[in-house]
Amino acid sequence: MQGLVFNIRSFSVHDGPGIRQTIFFKGCPLNCAWCHNPESRTSEPEVWTKIELLGGSRFEQDETIGRKVSIDELMEGILKDLPFFEESNGGVTLSGGEPLLQAEFAEELLKKCKSYGIHTAVDTCGYAKTKDFERIIPYTDLFLYDLKITENQKHKEFTGENSDLILSNLRWISEKGKIIHIRIPLVENITDVPENLESIRSIISGTKGIDRIDLLPYHFSAKNKYERLNKDYRGVSEKTYPRDKALQIKDFFRNSAPVITIGG
Repeated sequence: MQGLVFNIRSFSVHDGPGIRQTIFFKGCPLNCAWCHNPESRTSEPEVWTKIELLGGSRFEQDETIGRKVSIDELMEGILKDLPFFEESNGGVTLSGGEPLLQAEFAEELLKKCKSYGIHTAVDTCGYAKTKDFERIIPYTDLFLYDLKITENQKHKEFTGENSDLILSNLRWISEKGKIIHIRIPLVENITDVPENLESIRSIISGTKGIDRIDLLPYHFSAKNKYERLNKDYRGVSEKTYPRDKALQIKDFFRNSAPVITIGG
């Protein structure tokens, strides 16, 4: 069995507890206007142009993004990091893209990790079939769960899909007793409007298992990625999200979870 990934990052400290290895799956069901990883969207390898400057000269080279890997190949790299996981109470995080677009492969990889006693986390947008969550939930210790926009039509406008499935999957995961970290992208005049924040806070207050909220301020540093992929940049702003607003929103959620961060 093989899966399609586009990056593997060792010594990650922002994708769950401790030192982790984060495996980025290629393919995503959403098309968020503020997406920082456009290379994650398509479920097939693609080529982008890598530009390097050397001695005042510009060099361009094509680079393939995305490759097929086996469970054994991934486990070979994961087990090399096992001492760091044990020392820091870390583990492995599946991210993307959306790991559940490759649910069978994700299930087998998580199962293999658990056979070695490795802590596992899945970073998900939540837009997946509930039966695919059923496949991975026995082998997943932690869910990093995106909450962007709760209202259906506005969610569809900015991501391409409705929010109903995402919210119902969150309730389902909570009912299974799993630990959840909520991740909220802060995008001015879109996700940070009062009615959306109020709705998210209400959902969090009624959901068991949430022990952390990560507020993720928008930045437009991904613009060059779109250029390299010859894709239109749909960026919603040309400026980084204001720090003072992020601090105000952190205060707004102050009683909603034991830990609240800005930036993850």
